[in-house]
Amino acid sequence: MDIESIIINLLKKQTKLKEINLEIPPNSKLGDYAFPCFQLTKKLKNSPVEIAKSLESIKLPKEIEKIKAIGPYLNFYINTKVLAESVIKQILKEKEKYGTKKKKEKIMIEYVSPNTNKSLHLGHVRNGVLGSAVANILQSQGYNIIKASLNNDRGTGMSEAMLGYLMYHKNETPKIKSDHFVAQCYVDYKRSETDETKKQVQKLTLDWENNDKEVRQLWSKLTKWVYQGYNETYKKLGIDFDKEYYESQIYTKGKEITQQGLKKGIFQKKEGAIIASLEKYNLPDKILIKSDGTSLYMTQDLYLAKLKEQDFNINRSIYVVASEQDLHFKQLFKILELLDFKVAKKSYHLSYGLVNLPSGRMKSREGNVIDADDLIEEVISLARQELIKRKGKDIEKKAKIIGLAALKFFFLKFDNLTSFVYDSQQALSFEGETGPYCQYTYARIKSILKKHKSNIPLKITNLPTREEKNLILLLYKYPKLLGTSAENYKPHLLSRYILDLCRAFNEFYHSSQILKAERELMISRLNLILAVSIIIENSLKLLGIDVLESM
Repeated sequence: MDIESIIINLLKKQTKLKEINLEIPPNSKLGDYAFPCFQLTKKLKNSPVEIAKSLESIKLPKEIEKIKAIGPYLNFYINTKVLAESVIKQILKEKEKYGTKKKKEKIMIEYVSPNTNKSLHLGHVRNGVLGSAVANILQSQGYNIIKASLNNDRGTGMSEAMLGYLMYHKNETPKIKSDHFVAQCYVDYKRSETDETKKQVQKLTLDWENNDKEVRQLWSKLTKWVYQGYNETYKKLGIDFDKEYYESQIYTKGKEITQQGLKKGIFQKKEGAIIASLEKYNLPDKILIKSDGTSLYMTQDLYLAKLKEQDFNINRSIYVVASEQDLHFKQLFKILELLDFKVAKKSYHLSYGLVNLPSGRMKSREGNVIDADDLIEEVISLARQELIKRKGKDIEKKAKIIGLAALKFFFLKFDNLTSFVYDSQQALSFEGETGPYCQYTYARIKSILKKHKSNIPLKITNLPTREEKNLILLLYKYPKLLGTSAENYKPHLLSRYILDLCRAFNEFYHSSQILKAERELMISRLNLILAVSIIIENSLKLLGIDVLESM
């Protein structure tokens, strides 16, 4: 049932207007939808107040309980009984399919994409959680999603890690988590960097590009350790990929594209380097190949953009990368356009803000960034402490589920572009705008349904209270909200919706009897809260968060 379409079609038929703009009144006492009659003043040559009064006599469909002229507005009041029966029955029938659609587009989403000289850190967690949620939400709308990651596994940073290994850890094998060990090699090198070691790093980079056997063997050993460690962290976070690309396998093709662009006059040589002249497009010029012949991230990005399209025939290519790289992607998309690559028009940079931490709260393995594993360990530990206080069962299992819910929800309740301070204590609260609050609300509903003990007949009669109406309207709005969240790549819209739904349920729970209500009303209310639990579970799962039957 689409109430808005019903009202719009009704008004179009009555007024002969081609376009109808509805508004949501600021107060529910003023109705659920309002038609501003200013839209008709020119056509009817009358005041909007008089026009509103004249339209009060429209014959109403069953979905609309009444209409009322209030000043220049014609206000529509939904028939809650009809809506409740339609929406609740649809949710109970469709369950996880409620709000889903069927689209034909194929979309690739690239996220996390780390530099392999470091372990995953705080920024990668936001990136991974955001990218994974966007993928899930788009998938719910029927899009064919390919989840991808690019491993930046070569270049100066990796050479610095290799030199750190040779200088401080030669012949060692990891005694700590393997990606942390490689990160430590990198940090040890950086702490003692000199002009001489910089030259050694440059030589290692060139030797790698020239396929020096010993350099390649060392590189293979270190990158293998890194991927082992990454996979452990991805598993903890519930992040996976359909396709992983490796810079080491594609960078030469990027150099070929650059050389072809140079021959065609698209790029130019300057002081021995090959550059893309972008100043006339209000962008800084971009080096594609350095004067020593080595390539840069941009070089391989040119080929990767084309490769993605060739591999999967995608309709859209989304890059989930922090706002620090906004300029990089403006330059990349412009260069792809200059090369006349079709993928240029299909590409989108999903930019996101930075995550900061209260100072002194957590250790950093690398001295200047917060390690992802430390972050996960801390939030699970805090959840465990809370559960021990509550003397619950299955503490270890629940601590992981609640801890990760706290972490993910905190990251996903903010708009992508917003920078924020992450506070694990705040994130783990069972009250307020948190993942555990949403999980607790779900568990509370499940507890009520369990107490009923028998099957609930699918029968919905009148649900008369304001709190019930709020819940019904929120359930009704879910499909549209989900579609908006998908089309705008905005998981925070879904997060805010879940919070609104949980708050609305708790207001209803505190104001209304459920199991002690007279039977007909009890059955209706049980069906209502069952529908609410389905939508909470569906929504949290799209954000990558598991639910618990009890907490």
